[in-house]
Amino acid sequence: MPYFENILQTIGNTPLVKLNKIVANLPCTVLAKIETVNPGNSIKDRMAVKMIEDAEKSGVLKPGGTIIEGTSGNTGMGLAIAAVIKGYKCIFTTTDKQSKEKVDALKAFGAEVIVCPTDVEPEDPRSYYSVSSRLVNEIPNSWKPNQYDNPSNASAHYESTGPEIWEQTEGHITHLVVGVGTGGTISGTGKYLKEKNPNIKVLGIDTYGSVFKKYKETGIFDKNEIYPYITEGIGEDFLPANVDFSVIDHFEKVSDKNAAIYTRLIPRMEGIFVGNSAGSAIAGILQMKDMFKKDDVVVVIFHDHGTRYMGKMFNEDWMRDRGFLESKKPATAIDLIEKHKDQKLVTIANTSLVKEAYQMMKRFDISQIPVINQEKQFVGSLTDVDLFEVLIEKPELRDADVQQIMSAPFPWVKPDDLIESISKLINKNNQAVLMTDRGGNTHIITKYDVIDAVS
Repeated sequence: MPYFENILQTIGNTPLVKLNKIVANLPCTVLAKIETVNPGNSIKDRMAVKMIEDAEKSGVLKPGGTIIEGTSGNTGMGLAIAAVIKGYKCIFTTTDKQSKEKVDALKAFGAEVIVCPTDVEPEDPRSYYSVSSRLVNEIPNSWKPNQYDNPSNASAHYESTGPEIWEQTEGHITHLVVGVGTGGTISGTGKYLKEKNPNIKVLGIDTYGSVFKKYKETGIFDKNEIYPYITEGIGEDFLPANVDFSVIDHFEKVSDKNAAIYTRLIPRMEGIFVGNSAGSAIAGILQMKDMFKKDDVVVVIFHDHGTRYMGKMFNEDWMRDRGFLESKKPATAIDLIEKHKDQKLVTIANTSLVKEAYQMMKRFDISQIPVINQEKQFVGSLTDVDLFEVLIEKPELRDADVQQIMSAPFPWVKPDDLIESISKLINKNNQAVLMTDRGGNTHIITKYDVIDAVS
């Protein structure tokens, strides 16, 4: 029977997929290496296992040991998966700019995660680099992979990612585009490909707030280049040993905004759900369009999965708060029912008793209720104001039919009616409106729905 002995054996051999709509204006062929199909949903699985296996061989990682690493999430995921299979404990330090989804994912594998401040120097004792280094000195039988400087990082891609791309493109690749963080992916993959064909161009994607581009172009490590940025997974404020600048031909900087926008566009235009570094890479490719010719074959690495960015790039409120999306379009009736669209409309028959209406409104904690007749037609409405008058001023009507005290039916609106026109229909004499959605279901819109939409 064909099966794998454990999940680690499924790492690698990821597919190469042609991109179409999002790069339609480019003259070349663009192929994406989909690393999200790795068990940890990222390319970091490759080097995580390689670092552990090399550490085991050298004896620095011993049975039952603790793996301690500073990680933005993806390397930690790869290490955590391998640790589960191999019987190690994991402690990870990360920064407070990383998505909650990444932190929660690490915890799901039993890892301890320590969140550290982003806006501090790497040498600061509070940085996630420094905290991980301190812990490895304090905890017995522990080992720090140090993905930034560990040569096993780049070796993993020299041994697997590079050969896969060369074979999949049948040697026709002309450009490799990779977001650069630790540098292992671009350096290892790029080195292998350049050994096969020195004419292949290796293009690194950098972000504003990172030092890579200027250092490559001038040899100057300029601290004035360093400032906080939002983009995840690429860029650094120091020079990792794994970044082999001799392999990388060019760095292209991409803004936080463009990275976020293209992260959202990839699934919408290509049906591929990937993360922030993929958005950066596509934005960078489009910025570098003049570098590509008709017969070029450009391979771009899609590092990780979009599910790790649900609270960020794929959250419209988060995007708007940072000015990455236009102001929210005016709400319509269909927007106003969003929070209760799956709830069945509560109605009462016109022949029901007033006291039954009171009990129903109390049970469902509502202030108004549409009244229907035997043919299910909306013939009236009842509000807490109507009930108050009956219970206080005319208690003898408690046992009367609802139709004796009901008010006029609530007005109707269409799904596309704007909030401005809806709000004008809701006043002290009319507490709500009704709307039928495209599925034929009727909903009620109250003043509280309107208030919630504008607050």
